[in-house]
Formats: sequence, structure tokens, C-alpha cells
Amino acid sequence: MLFVSIGGTIDKLPMPIATCVYEISTSSIFVLLYAVMLFLVLDIGRIVRLVPKSWLYDNWISSLAIFVFLFAIFTYGNHNYRKKIRQPVSVTTTKDLKKDMRLVLVSDLHLGYHNQKEEFSRWVDMINSEHPDAVLVAGDIIDRSIRPLLHQNMAEEFRRINAPVYACLGNHEFYSGLKESEQFYKDAGITLLRDTSVLLKENLRIIGRDDRTNLRRNKVSQLVSPAIENEFTILLDHQPYHLEEAEQSGIDYQFSGHTHHGQVWPISWITEAIYEDAFGAWQRGSTQYYVSSGLGIWGGKFRIGTRSEYIVLTVSKES
Repeated sequence: MLFVSIGGTIDKLPMPIATCVYEISTSSIFVLLYAVMLFLVLDIGRIVRLVPKSWLYDNWISSLAIFVFLFAIFTYGNHNYRKKIRQPVSVTTTKDLKKDMRLVLVSDLHLGYHNQKEEFSRWVDMINSEHPDAVLVAGDIIDRSIRPLLHQNMAEEFRRINAPVYACLGNHEFYSGLKESEQFYKDAGITLLRDTSVLLKENLRIIGRDDRTNLRRNKVSQLVSPAIENEFTILLDHQPYHLEEAEQSGIDYQFSGHTHHGQVWPISWITEAIYEDAFGAWQRGSTQYYVSSGLGIWGGKFRIGTRSEYIVLTVSKES
């Protein structure tokens, strides 16, 4: 299997070659996973005598069938990845919200060698078509290297978004270099919230928590103030661990990403075992949550049993 360290050797290659190497090396991980699962099933079938031994030895028809199966499933996986799902979510509040708010929530863009400017431009068009009051990003805008974003002037595309953009950091911003990531956010016109918050004039507060990669980040309880009782609060926290913290701190809504919902089955089963909420809407007490499977993806562009999505959140005052 061809694999090159994303943070090192690949950055020294010319961009077209680096892109090709990234796509092949990361895609091969998923292809190998499914090939191993398929051969395991066939071997078990042979052991219990459901699969004739002749099918597995020096049989070009079986080899062709395996190739066709893998080609078909990953063609589907690529098509499924490119199809972006619009997920509408509506919440109401008794708090003093000045007007209904329409927010686009996205996570895990993973812009870089594989998700490039042309693809991101399509995502920006989708976001702008929603006419949001604000766009919230729950981390991992950058994949593992800042180089392709600078090479393609990706910041220019962010500035096309017709709404203020607020974001917290994800673990991949730390991998790509924190100083470089922060400068990119600034150049892109993104308001980066690192254990800080901003109060919109509509009386909606957005809190951005630093990623748990930063072992010195604040607890959620340290990010709220007494005024929270009158404000509708949205917490951006990239990795959805310890959801009870938001509930205990009186947060109204938490938006997270990171899990990708496993990207492909059966890895989705693993994420569901690890996280209290690995994907979708959740509730603890009066706190509502949404863990997104992500708009982009890490590595090979395949979604099998999962989806790529963006959330359109409408927050309204109860009548």
C-alpha cells in the first residue's frame, strides 16, 4: 500500500503529484479494508463449505467478480460522498431572542489536497443559497496541511460567503500548525473563537471552545456568564466528548463534528460505541445537541452507510 506522511514528504512534491499521491494513498486504506472483509467472508464460507474451494484458487472469474464488486461499491461510495444532504433543524426558546435566526452549521470541511477550491466553491454556493444570518463551523476546516489552501487561495472563497462566519478549532488545525491555521482564519475573514464568545445583536451568543488537543483549554462552565439566563447560547465544540458539561452549564444548543460517523460502514459501528452521540440530534435535559457527520471528509472520498451534510438551523422564540 502506498502511503506518504501528509505532514512531511508530500508537502515537498509539486502540487499535481502531491494531490495524486494523497488520493491514492488514503483511498487505498478503505479499499484494503473492504478487500480484507470480503476475503474473510469468503474464507469463512470455504471453511463451512458454503463456498467451493475452486472459487478461491486460480480462478479468473472469481478475481474478476471481486474486482467488479469493489469497483462498484467504491463508485457508489464516491457518488454518495459528492451528494451533500441538507438537514433542516428547528428549535424554539423562551429566551429573549430579538428575531428568528437562520444559521448554517457545518463541520469537518478538511480542505486540502483532496477537497480543493473548485469543490469548496460549490459548497459556498449551497451555503449562500440558504441566506443565513450566520455560518458556524465546528472545526477541521483544514485537513493536515495549510499548503494547498494557500496555493489555491482558499481564503478568497471563504470571503464569498454572504454572512459572518464563526468557528472553533478542530484537531486538524493543530496538526497543520496552529500559528498558520490562525493566520488563515484571519485572512479568510473567519471569526475564530478560542475559549471565547460573541454576542449577536439578536441576543444569541456563540461560544467557541478550543479543541481537546489543547490540554489547557477551559471547561464549558468557565465559558458561560450569569447573562446566559437571558441569552440563547450555541456552543461549538469540535469533539463530542462529555456532553454532560454543556447540560450542566446551561447551554441551549451544542454543535460538534469530528466523528464523520465513521465515514464508511462498519467503522460507523465503532464511533457509535465510542461516543454518547456519534451522529445526529440528541438531547440532555433542556440542552439540545447535533453531532454532524461532516460536510467534507478525511482521505478517500467515499461515504458508505454514512452521509455528507450541512445543517440549516432555525431558532425561534416561543409564541
